Amino acid sequence: MPQTILVLGASGYIGQHLVTELSSQGFTVRAAARNTDRLQKLALPGVSCHHVDLHWPVDLPKLLEGVDTLYYLVHGMGEGGDFIAHERQAALNVRDALREQPVKQIIFLSSLQAPENEQSDHLRARQITGDVLREAGVPVTELRAGIIVGAGSAAFEVMRDMVYNLPVLTPPRWVRSRTTPIALENLLHYLVALLDHPTAGHRVLEAAGPDELSYQEQFEHFMRISGRHRPLIPIPFPTSWISVWFLNVITSVPPTTAKALIQGLKHDLLADDRELRALIPQALISFDEAVERTLKEEEQLMNSSDWGYDAQAFARWRPEYGYFPKQAGCTVNTSASLASLWQVVNQLGGKERYFFGNILWDIRASLDRLIGHKLAKGRPEHAFLQTGDAVDNWKVIIVEPEKQLSLLFGMKAPGLGRLTFTLKDKGDHREIDVRAWWHPHGMPGLLYWLLMIPAHLFIFKGMARRIAKLAEEISCKQ
Repeated sequence: MPQTILVLGASGYIGQHLVTELSSQGFTVRAAARNTDRLQKLALPGVSCHHVDLHWPVDLPKLLEGVDTLYYLVHGMGEGGDFIAHERQAALNVRDALREQPVKQIIFLSSLQAPENEQSDHLRARQITGDVLREAGVPVTELRAGIIVGAGSAAFEVMRDMVYNLPVLTPPRWVRSRTTPIALENLLHYLVALLDHPTAGHRVLEAAGPDELSYQEQFEHFMRISGRHRPLIPIPFPTSWISVWFLNVITSVPPTTAKALIQGLKHDLLADDRELRALIPQALISFDEAVERTLKEEEQLMNSSDWGYDAQAFARWRPEYGYFPKQAGCTVNTSASLASLWQVVNQLGGKERYFFGNILWDIRASLDRLIGHKLAKGRPEHAFLQTGDAVDNWKVIIVEPEKQLSLLFGMKAPGLGRLTFTLKDKGDHREIDVRAWWHPHGMPGLLYWLLMIPAHLFIFKGMARRIAKLAEEISCKQ
C-alpha cells in the first residue's frame, strides 16, 4: 500500500541518502530538518521539504497529519556541549507531538550499545532517545548499527583522514576494539525494507556487515585498498587525551562530531544481526568492497550543486582532498531588503573590493605572484555577476538571485575552496552570511587552513557587517 513518510533529520548523512532512495521507489516523503536547502535543490519526485527545529517544533503535529511511518534520524553529535540533553529534549518534543498526532510506526536509527557502565556520552544519548520515543504509544523499531562505510560517514572519514594526512598512525588503545562495519547500501536497504515489515510492539534489531574487524584491521585494509601505506603503532594513551584541537588538525570531520564518535570506540561493538537477516535477507557487501565503492564515489564529490556542477572545480578535485570542508564565516542580521543586499553583494571586486580587510586580500594575492602565479585582476562591467564571470582570481560558479552567490577560489594552495554569500529572508529581518569553505589536501592543506585562522576570525565578520551597512543605506534611499 502507498505510504506517506516523514523523515526527521533529513539533511544528515543518512537522511539525504534515505530520502533519495525513498523517492526513487515512489514513496511520498516529507523531508524535515533545520536546513533542507540541498535537498530542495535536488527537486526529488514525491519529496516535499519542511523546516523543523525540534527544540521549537510548533508545526510538528501538523506535519505528522496523514503520516504512516516516521523515520527518526536526528542526533546531536555535532552540537557540542551537552548533547545528551540536546538529544533528550528533541526526543521529548517528538514524543509529545506523536501523542497529539500519532503515526503507524517509528523507525529509529540508533547505535550499537556497550555495557551500561562503559557507555560513552554518544551511546548513552542514543539509548535515552530510544527510551523516550517508546513512550509515545507508537510501535518503535530501533535499528542499531555500528561503523557505516560510505562517502561522508563520520567514522569512515576520520579513518580516511588519518591515513591520508599522517605519516605515522599512532592511534590510542581503542584501535584493538572490534566491530562489524556495514556498507551504506546494505543499511539503506534494511531501512527501506522495514516499511514492509511493521510490528505491533517495540523491537530492537541490529545491523551488521559480513566482517568482524578491529579498528586496526580496518586501517590495514583501508591502506591496502587506497595504496597509502603508513606505519601503525598503537600507543597506550587514554581516549580522553584525543582533544578537539588535535582532531581539528588531523581530520576535516567536524571536531565535535569526531570527538563524540571516537569516545564511543573504546569497547567492542559487535552486532547480532541474525533476526534482521532472517526478516530481510540481502547480499552483504564486504568491508573491502565497501571501501572501494566509497573511494570511487568520493571522486565525484565536486560534481554537485554545492559547486554549481562547475567543470573547472571538478577537474581540480583530487581524491586526497578532505571530504568534509573546513569552514569559517559570519552571519549578520539586517533590516535591509533582499534586493538591496543582492545589489551590494554583486559589487564584489569593484569600488568596495572585498568590503573589508582589502590589504589582507592584496597581501594574499602578492604571495601567489612571488611564486610566479599570474593572477587576473578586475571584474566585469555589468552590475550583476553571472555564472562564469571572473572577479580577480575568483570564478563565479553559482548565481541564485537574492539567495546565493558562490565563487571558486583561484589562488595556489593545497586544497580546493569557495567563497559564498547567502541571503535569507527571516520575515522581520534579513540574514547575510559570508563564508569560506575549504577542502584540504592532506596535512599541508590542514596547516594552510590553520595559518589562515587569525585572519578568518575577523575578516568575514567585517565583510558581512559592511555589506549589511551599505545595503541599509540603499534601502533608506528607496
